[in-house]
Amino acid sequence: MGRLFAGTPFDRPPTCERCGQPESACTCPPPVVEPTRIPPGDQTARLKVEKRPKGKVVTIVSGLDPLGNDLAELAAKLKGRCGAGGTVKEGAIEIQGDHLAAAEAALKGIGYKTSRS
Repeated sequence: MGRLFAGTPFDRPPTCERCGQPESACTCPPPVVEPTRIPPGDQTARLKVEKRPKGKVVTIVSGLDPLGNDLAELAAKLKGRCGAGGTVKEGAIEIQGDHLAAAEAALKGIGYKTSRS
């Protein structure tokens, strides 16, 4: 199948918006898309302590938008502040142990609103 407007002035190869060259010959670097971040003051982090089946206690920080936050970076800050290990699972930050007060203080220091559940 040919192009939609073959033989008309609209039958031009696509060109780069930055350099004007055809896309096949363009040497421009790909555009860097900056993720939009939500300010901490506009979000509420929900904190709770869960007991796992083997008896281990985990502090859960949830309610933060995974697309509007760098959860891995925030988890690293919280783990360092609490002196414990942890991970990011299913859009929530899990910190090993009962660190509810320390996590709440760290999040408030960054600027997040917090609620315990």
